[in-house]
Amino acid sequence: MDYALNIMGSEWIIIIFVALVVLLGTNRLPDVAKKIGRAVGEYNKTKNQFQNNIKDLSNTNIEINGPVQNERQKLEMIAKSLGINFANKTDVELREIISSKIGQANLDSDKK
Repeated sequence: MDYALNIMGSEWIIIIFVALVVLLGTNRLPDVAKKIGRAVGEYNKTKNQFQNNIKDLSNTNIEINGPVQNERQKLEMIAKSLGINFANKTDVELREIISSKIGQANLDSDKK
């Protein structure tokens, strides 16, 4: 004979709730619920902030008109689209300026 429990979804919620009351007692249950609520709220806040940062990065208008031959051309195209003067700058300097400019744009959008 098979004696498997035939428990549906909403019944599991009741079982979990009863188990929490038994384990934590009625005095600690509100505190635990508040902590869980704060954790879920912080998770959602961080998730939304991360999604907004990714969206802001993807909305940056970097125009590349054609294929680039090497890394330097790619850096110059990005610098040009961001309004950065790339003359007499090394690749490392250009990368730092581009990353700071993109980071600054993200900070400005976070303040809004």
